Amino acid sequence: MEQSHSARLVSSSSSSLLSPPSDPSPPLRPLTPFPRGLRHTTESWYATGQLSVIPIPSAPSLAMSSDRDLLYPFNVASDTMMPLHDQPLLSVDASRSGLPAASLHDPQASSEFQMAVSANVLVDPPAPPYDEFSREFGSGPRRSTDRSMLYPRNAATPDRSASAAPSGSSTATNTPMASRNASPLPFDYSGASSCDSDSDSEPESGLLSRTSRRPHFREGRARRWWSLSLGSNNSADSRRPRRPWRDAIWGVRSCRRIARRCIRHPLFPKTPVTILLSLLFLTLFGVSLTFLLIYILNPDKEPLPWRGYCTLPQYSGGPPPLSLSTTTWLQTPLSTNFTLPQFPPTEFDSLAPAGVFLGVFTIDTGVERRMYIRSTWATHLRSREGGGDGDGGVGTSRTIVRFIMGQPRKEWERQVQLEVDTYNDIVILPMAENMNQGKTHAYFTWAANNSWVPPVYHDGYAKKPEGFSYTDATSPPPQLASHDPALAHLDQYTNGTQQPWVRPDFVVKADDDAFVMLAELEGRLRVELYKDRLPPPPVPSVRKQQTSPRAPPPPAGEDVAREEMESAAMEAGLDRPTLSAVADPADSFPSDPLVFWGYLIKNRFMGGEMYALSFPLVNWIAQDPVVKTMTHGAEDKQTSKWIRRHPLAEQVRWASERCWIYDHPRAGTVYSHGFLFPSEVNRVRPLVSRDLVILAKQTAREADTPDALAVPPGQNVPAPEHWARSTVSTFGTRYVPPVPGLTLDQSVEALVEGSDMSKVTDAQGALTPEVAWQYREGRRTRYAGQRLGGTVVVHFIKKNMWFLETAEALLHGEEVTPVERGVEMPRVYAHRNADAAELDGPPTLDKRSIRHGEQSVATVLRDSAASTPVPGVRTVSVRGHGDRGLH
Repeated sequence: MEQSHSARLVSSSSSSLLSPPSDPSPPLRPLTPFPRGLRHTTESWYATGQLSVIPIPSAPSLAMSSDRDLLYPFNVASDTMMPLHDQPLLSVDASRSGLPAASLHDPQASSEFQMAVSANVLVDPPAPPYDEFSREFGSGPRRSTDRSMLYPRNAATPDRSASAAPSGSSTATNTPMASRNASPLPFDYSGASSCDSDSDSEPESGLLSRTSRRPHFREGRARRWWSLSLGSNNSADSRRPRRPWRDAIWGVRSCRRIARRCIRHPLFPKTPVTILLSLLFLTLFGVSLTFLLIYILNPDKEPLPWRGYCTLPQYSGGPPPLSLSTTTWLQTPLSTNFTLPQFPPTEFDSLAPAGVFLGVFTIDTGVERRMYIRSTWATHLRSREGGGDGDGGVGTSRTIVRFIMGQPRKEWERQVQLEVDTYNDIVILPMAENMNQGKTHAYFTWAANNSWVPPVYHDGYAKKPEGFSYTDATSPPPQLASHDPALAHLDQYTNGTQQPWVRPDFVVKADDDAFVMLAELEGRLRVELYKDRLPPPPVPSVRKQQTSPRAPPPPAGEDVAREEMESAAMEAGLDRPTLSAVADPADSFPSDPLVFWGYLIKNRFMGGEMYALSFPLVNWIAQDPVVKTMTHGAEDKQTSKWIRRHPLAEQVRWASERCWIYDHPRAGTVYSHGFLFPSEVNRVRPLVSRDLVILAKQTAREADTPDALAVPPGQNVPAPEHWARSTVSTFGTRYVPPVPGLTLDQSVEALVEGSDMSKVTDAQGALTPEVAWQYREGRRTRYAGQRLGGTVVVHFIKKNMWFLETAEALLHGEEVTPVERGVEMPRVYAHRNADAAELDGPPTLDKRSIRHGEQSVATVLRDSAASTPVPGVRTVSVRGHGDRGLH
């Protein structure tokens, strides 16, 4: 189509070059630049708000008024402007302007024309007609019925009259056409064409006006703050397939849009004061939520009944059933006429010492804690020989202590190596340091091949560890550590040929935050060593299986455990039948001990602070292929899972010790109470026995049974609350000394369970710290004249001060206090004068009778000494239950 070049002039005021129109019309509005995002060709210019000449040789161009709804395309093939909404802005003919069309290609003529026109004032275009409805809802102008502007005159025939305008059925040659497809517009500009031509209509073009429609009732209103538009409202855009890389950009933009709307919210803090208050509120909320989650997820919400644990017989039998409740403190119904547990048993001295290899888990930075252990419980006489006069170290002559750690970090390699060469008591495993990623299994694997203990140095024992599968294995003695048994050092320096070392009977795992009394540990393992193995479970008869209509389903917990074992076996490449047919050396030696000793937690597993495995179990753990796939996880729980899947799991004895293993008094955990001695346990047991009779009567009353002893307390009977009471610590509360101003010795004495110092108060007339310290118990009284029977392990010692307090309470102290010595001397003299043959050991002072008001120290001294005064002893009067004061 032949095109002619014309000039389109846009003016905002009257001009001398432009003749006024014949019809009076409203002033023209100035044009604004195109909206952002509107594309145009490189051959097009756009209006800039001032007078311009826009030569467009190839395609229509657009100019937009300030309403953003009026788009005016300029036709390059005619002398007129084709408005989009039927109302022309202004039409300028090249012949009337005095400038020929050909001069538009002349730069000098074009510049002169621009200078001439720019000197005039621009004129506003006529305002398009609006109705009230359009003004309210923001719709476009009304459609005009004048179609003369849709078919402008051709520039090539300027003398053609208006009557020669093409009809409504004209072809595309008479209709203005774009040289390329319509440029995309922003999302706000969409609608149908205003052209009536059927052949040339562009319904999807953004350059044409919208179709007249009734707007939605929400259009034209201000957007609310809660309306978050996450995408475009354009239906065509929503149908457009989204590319993957655009999804990420869309998500980022959506987040930014949401953030902007939140910041613009009227309640969003904007001033410094509101910002500080908001931060304070968020901090309090976060702290409260953290403590709430800790409380909800923490399974230990109530202190444990340690008084009942010290009175009732401890669990000793096969694996606890998984169907047993985790809160049950009685594994089986218990009658009230049971025998109180006594330790050590009467035949204890006739049993040969047990070989114990104790591995203390530590890390490369735990140098200080290792030094504390070397200088306290690993070598102290009262730890290795027990209370009283001891046994000369015979009981722990086969107990070895070593530190177990993974590969040290590079900056600690030299220091650890120097420590190994100096003390000879560190074992470095061939793996990176960890806690629950296989260190325990690596330790047992190492112990199965490299752990050795001294032999039995003395004869004359009724029972010795003989006939076991590991008794014939021997090895030359290694280089000794400074804290190894004294008899091992004596054998090394006195004998020309040292006796070979043998395999240990037990391999023990302990944490470095545990304080261990070696004599107590060895004594309890010695008793378990010489117990008979549990009998195998009865084999169900085939006839019974055939006649029984339906066997009872196993407990849910056992199903879960069996599924875990089978899945672990399949991961190891084993078939299900192979899982129960793993060869065990203990099966060929019926006398081999199968013992799993420790603190039974929630009737499921032994606590990780310390537990012991007999050597046959350790040897099986190191060789079993399924266990090698079950090394990751909480190490104490994983060890219990290993024992449950042993081929002879029903014959493994689970020996629990819940009385003499506890946490430090300052720990504040459910396992925490004061330092415990046998004297306090002997005072607690009568009270617990009385409570058991009351519980039996209550159970019988509920069962409508007249005989109270016929219905013993069962598993679902809750323990009395006062069984968990401690005179030293309170669960969930930080420890505070009973009174301020205590001396160092008095503060340690206040940590002893049941001591008078732990009951001192500031009340007037109450027991004072000086009196409580003067009438404290000596070690002989606290151990009831026995060598063993006290604390085995104190756990959760997280601070070095706590460690030293434990050493002071368990290892130090006088055997007999001055008050006890002053009371004993008159008794000895009185007995000697009466009948020396009736004297049965040194008498002791029963201080608990004084506490309950049954007797006073003054009475004891008066009856014992008679007319013999005891220097330095003052009389004491009784004031109620436990309240004493000086006269």
